[in-house]
Parts: sequence; structure tokens; C-alpha cells
Amino acid sequence: MNRISCFPICILLVFSLIFTDCNSDQQSKEQLQEAKSPPNVVLIFLDDGAYDDFEPFGRPLYPTPHVKELASEGTSYFNFHVPQAICSASRAALLTGCYPGRTKVFGAHGPTAKGLDPSYATLGEILKAQGYATACFGKWHIGDQEDTRSHARGFDETAGLMYSNDMWKFHPENPDYWGQWPLQYWENGEITIESVDQEDQKLLSTWYTQKAVDFINRSKDQPFFVYVPHSMPHVPIFVSDKFDGKSGTGLYGDVMLELDWSVGQINQAINQNGLEENTLIIFIASDNGPWLSYGDHAGITPYREGKGTTFEGGLRNPCIIKYPGQLPAGTESHLMFSSIDIVPIVCRLTNSPLPGNEIDGKDVWDYLTGNDSENPQSYYAFSNGTEFQGVISGNGSWKLHLPHQYRTLQTGGKGGIPGKYIQEQIDTALFDMIHDPFEKGDVKEIYPEIANELLELAAQHQNKFYSEN
Repeated sequence: MNRISCFPICILLVFSLIFTDCNSDQQSKEQLQEAKSPPNVVLIFLDDGAYDDFEPFGRPLYPTPHVKELASEGTSYFNFHVPQAICSASRAALLTGCYPGRTKVFGAHGPTAKGLDPSYATLGEILKAQGYATACFGKWHIGDQEDTRSHARGFDETAGLMYSNDMWKFHPENPDYWGQWPLQYWENGEITIESVDQEDQKLLSTWYTQKAVDFINRSKDQPFFVYVPHSMPHVPIFVSDKFDGKSGTGLYGDVMLELDWSVGQINQAINQNGLEENTLIIFIASDNGPWLSYGDHAGITPYREGKGTTFEGGLRNPCIIKYPGQLPAGTESHLMFSSIDIVPIVCRLTNSPLPGNEIDGKDVWDYLTGNDSENPQSYYAFSNGTEFQGVISGNGSWKLHLPHQYRTLQTGGKGGIPGKYIQEQIDTALFDMIHDPFEKGDVKEIYPEIANELLELAAQHQNKFYSEN
């Protein structure tokens, strides 16, 4: 055989080798991915924060370098919502993927309350069943009975308060009522501080952070889930000595500096243990909008109203998700999704089955990452207490309020003493959330077909969850 006749055969052999190597490389990558352990999950959830508390969502007068760094490493979501802008309802929705109308966890539950029915699985129970080490350090607030406290709901290690830190004998308006129950600090199912005082409150953010970091350090060799629902900046606000007076903007700014530090400590622990590439970090800047009546002890939001309402100031809260290799670093998104979607997202990414009970959240991961162009949710419902008050379209373009009363601030408070609200009324109203996210102009007469479509979705939701009310 001469050189010319041999040439095509040589070329074929070369291409065959290249193809074999490429195919082998692809198989190796797939095998490596399969062999990779499921991701660790870190979920940080603040209490009564505000949209403008941290960069890149706001421009606060104090620095927030650690949240800003987390945003530079992940994706910042500017259109993240909760289904109800009140403590217990928001927390139950986050941990179960269910609307308040399904679980019947409405409003804010007090001491000794039953809270979330154990028939609804929490994210802690879901991941613990998958072999995860689980921990909850912070404010629980979805049950204060033997079978509904955090240590009975899927968390191996726990520490913190069972309800809000203002439910104590120093309450500014109802000290006699709240003083009937001591504000207890629990650790792993035992009361370690029978009655939390002001000095203890100063250390809550530090204690939660230290326990989270220690848990990460000890759990680095196995998949873990750590949930850090901070008590702050829910009033009464306190800060440790290391941040006292450091913001130059008052006590609220000092509290924000400490919470920013906490985010940095947790993110740093992940990085220093070599876990960054295989850890999903979800930071949600609040369970609801700011408690506006507390004035200088509350944050601010550019949106209408705040906590305890179903306007954007109550429902829309900043969210950052960091998952290297899965989400582009340093990007911003205005895609609409909700806290009820967190459970199915985490289940998908950890290869965990969804809970046996029915849930309302959906796996929106492909939508958030750009692989799907449409949100699988056709709408998101919102409520206040036991009252269902409207829906937002799944793409976040339109928002329909049903007729309801709402509170609006009349006078602001100062120094931890609340101001006053007055009650106002909104009738059926449609808002164009693309051009009017501040809910200033009702456009139902301009877009009657959109209004009718959302009214139909609202009627379906009403019949499904509130027909008994």
C-alpha cells in the first residue's frame, strides 16, 4: 500500500481516536457528576428585614460587604415573594412548600401554640430522611408544643427561640399579657435559659452564627442542611458589643452590620472547608417586609406599605442563591418566584423525593436558570391572616387585589416604641407590575381581559383553600 492510499485510513484512525477520547471525557464527567455527593444546603432567613437593608438591592448608608460578596458569587433575585407577610405563616410556607391556606398556619403564633401540623413535612424532615445532618439555629415560630418544636421536626441539632423575641415581659404595648410566658432559649430540646433578658438578646445573632459555623465545621464530611432563621431585625432590636455604634446610622444600622457579618461567617466557613463547589446557599433577607410602625427601629422599602399587608412592601423580599457551576456568579434576575418553591427546588437539587403530603410549590429551577422560558406556576396567591386577598400572575407581570382592608402608617415610632396605623380599603384592583411595581394605578378598566383571567384564578384558589371559611 502506498502513502496516498494509506492517507484516508490514517485520517479515519486519528478522528476515531479523537472521538473516542472526547466520548471518554464526557463519560468521565458524567460518572464524576454521578459520584459527586449531593449538595449541602444552607438556608438563611431574616426576620422583619427590609428591601433596602443590603446591597445590591438597596443603597444603605452603612456597608454590607458580606452580602454584597455573596451576591457577587451567586444570583440576586429582585422579584422573590412570600405568600403572607407575617412571621409564622411565612416560615411554615418556606419549610413546607405549602400555602397558608393549606396548612392553616396564619399570622404570628404565640407561646404554647400548636403551630404547624406534623402531617406536613418540613424541609428538615425531608433531608434528614435522605441521610443529611440537619440543624436549625434561630427563631422557629411554627410550633411551641412537644411535637411541633424544631427538635421534633427533622433537625438533629437546634438552638434558639420558639417564637418572636418581642413576646416577653418587656413588650412596649402589652407587657402584662406577654409576661405570662417566659421567653425561653432552647438547645437540643432542653431549655437552657428560662427567661431571656436584654443581655441575652444582644447575643442572639452571635450565638446563632457561632453554632452554624461550628455545625458546618463538624459536618463537612457528610451532606448537611443548616437553617439559620435569625431573630433580628424583628423588634426589640439588639446588637452585640462588637457592632454597637459601628454603623454611624443608629441601632438599626448596627444590627444590619452584625447580620451582614453573620452571612460572611457562614459563607467563609463553607469556603474554608472546601465545600463551596458543592453547597447551595439561599439567603432570604426577610420573612416579610419591614414593621413600619417602629420607625427608626425598622428598615425601609421602595414598595407600597410593609409587614402585615399584601402590597409589595410586605410580600417582595430580596433573595440571593449561590450554587457554583449551576448559577452564574454576579448576576441579577427579575424573574418571579416564591418561598413555596424552595422545597421543590431543594428536593430536585438534592435528589430527594417530594414529601408525601400535597404541596403548592413547584420546581422552578429550569425557569430560574433560563432552561425554560415560562414559570410552571400559573399564579401565586397571597393572603393576610385568614383572609385570601389576591393573586399575582406566574410571570410576575400582573397583580390582582380582591377587596380588603389594610393598615397604613399614620405616625412612625421611635426608640422601640411603635407609632400608629390607620385602616384603609382597597377594592378590586389590577396593577401592571412591569410598569408600576409600586401599585399606584389600578388598570382593570384598561385590561379587563387580564383582570377577568386573574379573577378566575382567584376564584379557583378561594374554592380550593378557603371554601370552609
